[in-house]
Amino acid sequence: MRKSLNMAINRKTNPDQNYDRLQEVTKFDETRTGVKGLVDSGVTTIPRFFHHPPQNVSKPKPETQTPKLSIPIIDLSGPRSTVVDQIRLSSSTLGFFQIINHSIPKHVMNRMLSSIKSFHELPDDMRMQYYRRDMSQGIAYSTNFDLYHSKAASWRDSLQVRLAPSPPKSKHVPAVCRDAVAEWDREVVKLGEEVMGMLCEGLGVKTDRLKDMSCLADRIMAGHYYPYCPQPELTVGLTWHTDPGVLTVVLQNEVTGLQVKCGQDWIDVKPVPGGLVINIGDMLQIISNDQYKSVEHRVVANPFHEPRVSIPVFFNPSMMGDLHGPLPELVSPNKPAVFRQFTHSDFMTRFFTKDFDGKSVTNYYRI
Repeated sequence: MRKSLNMAINRKTNPDQNYDRLQEVTKFDETRTGVKGLVDSGVTTIPRFFHHPPQNVSKPKPETQTPKLSIPIIDLSGPRSTVVDQIRLSSSTLGFFQIINHSIPKHVMNRMLSSIKSFHELPDDMRMQYYRRDMSQGIAYSTNFDLYHSKAASWRDSLQVRLAPSPPKSKHVPAVCRDAVAEWDREVVKLGEEVMGMLCEGLGVKTDRLKDMSCLADRIMAGHYYPYCPQPELTVGLTWHTDPGVLTVVLQNEVTGLQVKCGQDWIDVKPVPGGLVINIGDMLQIISNDQYKSVEHRVVANPFHEPRVSIPVFFNPSMMGDLHGPLPELVSPNKPAVFRQFTHSDFMTRFFTKDFDGKSVTNYYRI
């Protein structure tokens, strides 16, 4: 299978109108081995359906570019009032920050990174047992959830796990990462509650306001694996987008790749030992009545032979419940609501049915 796959992918791409993208995508998808399978087969040119327009692909920055922008690093061990101010400022401008000296032990972080890497490096016949395009079992391994309807595919594989509500049965989670995933969820939900509390205080509302809105109740984890790409100038690891939920907590290994948009620049989010990346989602931008910002970000294709591993946990409000919109406490005659109300189910449906091209779904609900 590897030999035939390698021959099919390495043949010269026919640039004319006879190119059948669906056929090529289907052939790739049916291998059930993902981008990792392509890399293991020894490809030196990437399939055409991974090609992105030049304007969407990262370009080298001039070495003379100054000043260098960076994502704030916030020490959670500092005085709470100082930390709250730093989080508020970062969330209302860049929409991203990193935290250090948080509650999750480094050995737990290292174990989680190692277990996700180990899953993606299982032999093909073991890994492909989990390859599917639906989350009916609460877990799915695949390449690009939008593979069949995106304009171009991204060079990564992902293991998605629904942490809450209705997590998968333990037997459905790969043994190589089963215990680590359960432990990570226990730790990250406590951290998420702590960060949400400080975000609330930064808005001037009670500490448990987001928790009381069930913003910890719906959690999805993605274990992304970005293997070496032989032509990183032609593709991306993850196309530019905003996150739809309330908050995202990201654990990443030492391989760089994540970038955040600031004006016309893309800022590298350099991994910090023991650090976690936090970013504001579309839902929190709306809930905060536009005080906090959900910002576009992307991952460049990995030019290094060491794989990049990234593990975001997405916090969302419960799919069931009342209408969502700006908090009443943040709306006044002097500060009218910037967004109209909606249900979370409608919000998520709109997110997943639009083109995954960086445009925030918040624009649809803006008054």
